[in-house]
Amino acid sequence: MQLRKENILIVDDDLNILELLQRHLQSWNYHIYKAISVKEAVIILKDTPIDLLITDLKMPEVDGFELIKFASEHYPKLPKLIVTGYPSVQDSLAAIKSGVVDYLTKPFTKDELMVAVNKSLDSEKIGNKTSEKITTKNQNSYGEIIGNSEKINDVIQIIERVKNNKATIFIKGESGTGKELVARAIHYQGKFSRAPFIAVNCGGIPENLLEAELFGYTKGAFTGADKTRDGFFQAANGGTIFLDEIGNAPKSVQSRLLRVLQEKEVVKVGAQKPEKLDVRIIAATNGNLKEMIKKNTFREDLYYRLTVVEIDVAPLRERKEDISLLVEKFLYKYGIEYKDRFVKISPESSAVLQRYNWPGNIRELENVIQRAVIMCDKVIEVEHLPTFLKFNIDFPTSELVSLKEIERKYILKVLNATNNNKTKAAAILGITRKTLRQKVDD
Repeated sequence: MQLRKENILIVDDDLNILELLQRHLQSWNYHIYKAISVKEAVIILKDTPIDLLITDLKMPEVDGFELIKFASEHYPKLPKLIVTGYPSVQDSLAAIKSGVVDYLTKPFTKDELMVAVNKSLDSEKIGNKTSEKITTKNQNSYGEIIGNSEKINDVIQIIERVKNNKATIFIKGESGTGKELVARAIHYQGKFSRAPFIAVNCGGIPENLLEAELFGYTKGAFTGADKTRDGFFQAANGGTIFLDEIGNAPKSVQSRLLRVLQEKEVVKVGAQKPEKLDVRIIAATNGNLKEMIKKNTFREDLYYRLTVVEIDVAPLRERKEDISLLVEKFLYKYGIEYKDRFVKISPESSAVLQRYNWPGNIRELENVIQRAVIMCDKVIEVEHLPTFLKFNIDFPTSELVSLKEIERKYILKVLNATNNNKTKAAAILGITRKTLRQKVDD
């Protein structure tokens, strides 16, 4: 018989079934790896190239479906075969949806096993053609804001109300939700769009320089001030200034900012004469200003001046219906940049993106798509996505058990390692075959 090179992993908590499967598969010259739990199987999958996974469904602690989900996302091309003694219509449907090639019910014949194994291995050679999602450039946008969820529509309605006046606006939301895009939409969708739009990251400028950068300074105001210079506020005159991460502004800057809001004028650092300004202020933060007020790190009067109109930008996990539209945007952007064409994404990959909660929000999603476009050829598959997005098994913590139970588990492990050879196992354990049998049966 011709030697085979395929590695097959069999997973079952029943040692007799493991021994039966091993005997049949070795008679066909396959190389076999065995695991009596899902945890052991995962370790083997991570360390060993496996060509076929054969697993039971009903197992203690973690069942076989968890293993199938794990393998489907971490090793999407690995064919899977289920062998179970508890068949059901629901299990069969769930298995098919999870990408299982075949489904055997115990007891099975050697011929039935051979047919199922050959079918499973042939499926890997033929390859499952990916159904490509045909997409077009996204039309669901407002300025640079992408989405059609209820949360985004609420934001757009507020923008429509404020875009043509210069009321002070406060945008709050987690990092990466697109607060600056909202500020830009307010400016560029309104009648002041031809005026300047100046974005300032208050957290990105050292505290000792922020005041001079915002309000300008006169010659000689401090060491290094060799000429009079306008600040960001003067540059934004007639238009909009966007102050991102306003919670990072020191108290000295907060006092000056309060004067700008109250008097509509600014005084350069080192100057005495105020300058009148016509500027709309939009501020934003990912922090909690009310908590900062309680800690006396943010002025309460400034808070109320800034929050004439509040816009709350929801995190991506609360508007997952927008993910597909954002993905289309990034596929177009990075496909053209890196591949000179529009890259596509498989339905399986889209499902993974929909399931993840995106703590880094849109910025994190963009980074993931950018990387996947670089890694793929024409279609983003699950294998091109980062490991942390894929399905993982949360193994239960080991419970405290008796010494007798620990002893029994170890004996079963030795039996498994010796291919259920009781004489060899007894010799390793230093006990008689009779004692071994008693301890396993107890």
